[in-house]
Amino acid sequence: MKQMSPQLSWIGLGFVSALGAAGVAVLGKVGLKGVDPTLATTLRSVVMTIVLLGLCLATGRLRTPVAGTGASIDARAMTFVVLAALCGALSWLAYFAALGIGGAAQVAAIDRLSLPLVLIFSVLFLHEHYGWRGWLGVALVVTGIFLVASDPRPAARDDAAVTTISTSSVAAADWPGPTPD
Repeated sequence: MKQMSPQLSWIGLGFVSALGAAGVAVLGKVGLKGVDPTLATTLRSVVMTIVLLGLCLATGRLRTPVAGTGASIDARAMTFVVLAALCGALSWLAYFAALGIGGAAQVAAIDRLSLPLVLIFSVLFLHEHYGWRGWLGVALVVTGIFLVASDPRPAARDDAAVTTISTSSVAAADWPGPTPD
């Protein structure tokens, strides 16, 4: 099998990540109906843990560090992995709490402020350098985030429409959009 170039592989994985994030916003919003956001986040974490542990077991990656053979995780790397996990847990808790009270697109837009923050933090702490295109891109992203987040909240849909969408293969066009201003 021919190996993809590193640039194509990170771009492809980025698109898969974006698709997954879109699913989290839309499916999470439907799933939060009458459910505590902290409980929903916990259930999401349990499912993710089971899937990831299964993947590690299936590929033999879990066996190596546990058995002490091959690759290992040093204390510094483990510290940063744990800190990243704590940041992720905080992010998930806030994200699901926001989804419970806000519109899916608005919450997802605000969540994407992570891009300009990552750029700023990577310059300050990782000493990465970005050219004018990177900074212009961040300015455009921030503008887009503002436009999406400040759009009036989508009209509430009745439970029958949400049930229909969540239990069948209804085309997106069949779901009525937000009411015009």
